[in-house]
Amino acid sequence: MKRIYVGNLSYQTTENDLTGLFEQVGQVESVSIITDRDTGRSKGFGFVEMADADAEKAIGQFNGVELNGRTLTVNEARPREERSGGRGGFGGGRDRGKGGRGGGGGRGGFGNRY
Repeated sequence: MKRIYVGNLSYQTTENDLTGLFEQVGQVESVSIITDRDTGRSKGFGFVEMADADAEKAIGQFNGVELNGRTLTVNEARPREERSGGRGGFGGGRDRGKGGRGGGGGRGGFGNRY
């Protein structure tokens, strides 16, 4: 089983769009488009899981292909363990420095004012 990174997605692209595209080369195990935790909007990239042989075919066939007006970047996903740990630590440090709730409240207020 291989995890494929799919980047440069249009914000309108759905998980069903990706499933439909990747099913052209083989069985898709799972699809997830990464969304912003606060807004719920797509971050413009996602992941597709497929059998190894199908994944290789999909990477070759869909890298550089246009979907919903955007040229896709398709390659084998890198492991996420190392990144999530570092990002979590950085986020934690930033929150503590601001005083946690105060920082969040400030951002919320700014959003509400405009």
